[in-house]
Amino acid sequence: MKQLPFTANPPLIRTCFDSQQAWEMVCTLIRAPQYFWGDPFYANVDLLDDIEFANLATEDLMARASVNYPHSFLLVADRIAITPPEFPILVIDLYGARGRTFRAIPSQIQGIENNLSIANMDFFEFADNVDEDGIFRGFPES
Repeated sequence: MKQLPFTANPPLIRTCFDSQQAWEMVCTLIRAPQYFWGDPFYANVDLLDDIEFANLATEDLMARASVNYPHSFLLVADRIAITPPEFPILVIDLYGARGRTFRAIPSQIQGIENNLSIANMDFFEFADNVDEDGIFRGFPES
């Protein structure tokens, strides 16, 4: 069983190989800058495009993350995530509530990655703010 490689940044793991075009669109959307008070910021993710991870479920991916895996979460481009128009990426907690998941639209991945990677926010803060369909589209306006 191939383990998840140690990467400098949290990985976006491709598990669905049905559409190269959809995968490329997901990557483009996640790499696009987002803006906070006019300043751009980016998702720091490493793309993991390896056919050996094809069709793996959440449990399988978690089993491939070693005990000393350097990231607290995984991003997954599965069959649902490559579905237009929203391309909802699967986010998996590897730390606090190991195995808890939610989905997020690509434009929110930057904020999720940035905040989780530096422990500025916790996984539950995003997971508890998904819409009725289980997709995180941003925090409600105050």
